[in-house]
Amino acid sequence: MASSEEDGTVEEKENNNKKRTKSALITAWLTFYNIAMTAGWLVLAITMMRFYIQKGSHKGLYRSIARTLKFFQTFALVEVVHCAVGIVRTSVIVTGVQVCSRIYMVWFITSSIRQIQNEESVILFLVVWTVTEVTRYSYYTFNLLHHLPYFIKWARYNFFIVLYPLGVVGELFTIYAALPFVRRSGMYSMRLPNKYNVSFDYYYFLIIVMLSYIPLFPQLYLHMLRQRRRVLHGEVIVEKDD
Repeated sequence: MASSEEDGTVEEKENNNKKRTKSALITAWLTFYNIAMTAGWLVLAITMMRFYIQKGSHKGLYRSIARTLKFFQTFALVEVVHCAVGIVRTSVIVTGVQVCSRIYMVWFITSSIRQIQNEESVILFLVVWTVTEVTRYSYYTFNLLHHLPYFIKWARYNFFIVLYPLGVVGELFTIYAALPFVRRSGMYSMRLPNKYNVSFDYYYFLIIVMLSYIPLFPQLYLHMLRQRRRVLHGEVIVEKDD
């Protein structure tokens, strides 16, 4: 009887040690990831400021940071994986929509259509993204290290109130600016007849993307406001599972 109890105690200790090791590894990875992403977006911020100071204009700015932007924004897909496997307790759908919409803006609109890269709207969403991401990844990093300055916490849950709508405005105006070029060039479109017997018009697809902001933006914005109330004011908010 005593031997059985001892075996159970040993097994329980081993399980607890495994859980602690797993938790430590996850924390180490998340800390590394968030430090790397903070550094990446800081590099983008510094590069943009230096470019504008040296050139005195935003023209050519996007092209100067395009490669770095594409790398760090695409790497953010890792966050969807974090949610999917349960490393981070955040909705996969919310995270997926936010990350994939940005990747789409970078790869399939701004980088694909050079004629719009000097639009003021591009600079608007770039500045918004950069401030947002430096703040967000800094918040996660300090939080994981258990040394979270109140200003970082305050910035994380207040800056978005203005930045989120501004970012959406920048994205929508950028897509709108792309429409004439897409229509003329027929890029990413498929016309009939073709061997697949499928028709696709990228011009109308972009219009649908713009219209999708109408239902999606309020939901994501309200989600952030709920998070703000919970974190800054300690409100207990029960959300339905996505």
